[in-house]
Amino acid sequence: MSELSHLRLMASYNSWMNQKIVDAAATLPAHELAAGRGAFFGSLLGTLNHLVAADTIWLRRFATHPARFAALDAVLALPAPGALDAVYSDELAMLAAHRRWLDELIGGWLAQLADADLDHVLHYASTKGIRSQKRFGDLLLHFFNHQTHHRGQASTLLSQAGVDLGVTDLLMLIENVADHAAPSAPA
Repeated sequence: MSELSHLRLMASYNSWMNQKIVDAAATLPAHELAAGRGAFFGSLLGTLNHLVAADTIWLRRFATHPARFAALDAVLALPAPGALDAVYSDELAMLAAHRRWLDELIGGWLAQLADADLDHVLHYASTKGIRSQKRFGDLLLHFFNHQTHHRGQASTLLSQAGVDLGVTDLLMLIENVADHAAPSAPA
């Protein structure tokens, strides 16, 4: 599998898992979504907001790539999150709609990427102003790995609230893609 194919698979996994998390979260009352459970960003809602903030920060950085990906223009029109704990919304429905939009944008953007784009060295600054330069393909791997990390936390937070997220393994998506079916929970 090429690096670009792997990244596109990760975008599909990202979208699938984000929808699973949001669907599971929607079964909880608002006070459970906002309940502090000791996670990095406090609550399930805080964790989901962090993922939107971090994705927006990274997508805005990715938009500075010299290829100037048209699919990222819409992200540049968004206000830049001021911090990693920025709150996009306290309402799950609004947050979920924005999450779906971001995931569709990510998928469309990756369809525009070419192998040569991955070798570009991107210069950027962290939210603390620390300047860095890294290979674009490596930053994309970080982008998806970061989301997986925090979705693992969200899965734990859901479990603490009594909600079983079900199977979260990438293997489930790979098996279903190979079978040309949409991912679903096993029987």
